[in-house]
Amino acid sequence: MQIQKVAILGGGLIGASWAALFLSRGLTVAIADPRAEAEGFCRQLITEAWPHLAALAAIPETPNWDALQFSQSIAEACQDADLVQDCGPDRIEVKRAMVAEAETTLRPEAIFASSTSSLIASDIQAGAHHPERVLVAHPMNPPHLVPLVELVAGNHTDPNAIAAAQQFYDAMDRVTVIAQKERPGHIANRLTSALYREAVNIVAEGIATVQDVDKAIAYGPGMRWALMGPHLIYHLGGGPGGYRHYLDHLGPTQAERWKDLGTPALTPDLIETMVSQLDASLAEVDDAALKSSRDAALVALAKLKQDLPV
Repeated sequence: MQIQKVAILGGGLIGASWAALFLSRGLTVAIADPRAEAEGFCRQLITEAWPHLAALAAIPETPNWDALQFSQSIAEACQDADLVQDCGPDRIEVKRAMVAEAETTLRPEAIFASSTSSLIASDIQAGAHHPERVLVAHPMNPPHLVPLVELVAGNHTDPNAIAAAQQFYDAMDRVTVIAQKERPGHIANRLTSALYREAVNIVAEGIATVQDVDKAIAYGPGMRWALMGPHLIYHLGGGPGGYRHYLDHLGPTQAERWKDLGTPALTPDLIETMVSQLDASLAEVDDAALKSSRDAALVALAKLKQDLPV
């Protein structure tokens, strides 16, 4: 199936970012959002994203605004869509309601791909008329710059739908991974949640401040992880013996550290501590400038990774 029109359900940060990517690849995009201000927000984000997308691929000089449609109706946006990119709230009752409305106009062969960060496809597809086309296609924010897309099938998802989705996102120059089992958070968010839990625990135990935790990641393992994953990093750390040598000799030290990792509670006092420490570090930093710097760095990193062998 050739995908030419994508319906995006939700015109927030993720939906607008997806829209920028899809427009840059010549697709027709219909965004459904009940908020009156959604159209202006999406157009602004797409305009800001366009130079970054142009730095990474050969795309038209300006967005084809004629290929972008807005509606307050999910059913209207899904009319003639080949794929739905759901970016609605991460609440299961909302997801099921969105599937139900989409199916009133969606062709049976069209794919319903949810950007959900935590919910599982089996729960989303429950009650659907065509559960075989419902799957998870979870990006990392912002999806027009961070290429990862996690694909997860539900109990009733047709394997052909996963294969078609993978082909589509690969054609969008995304890097797809397929989860072999359904779990809340899929793959990437389970990993980031584990790291964030200990980042919070370190502050809770007074081991380090929010500022130094962030520096420790950004200027240490984060620089390596941006280029290669942890298994491959430790393979290189094993020297001539590779990953097996690393695990044989340094694996026990990892296991000892696991025993000391914490499970902090997000109490009001801890939240206040973390927010106040972060606010102090941002006292002279504008959020818009911070976002601009992040996006420029992501573009530079994406260019670098295009030349890596893995």
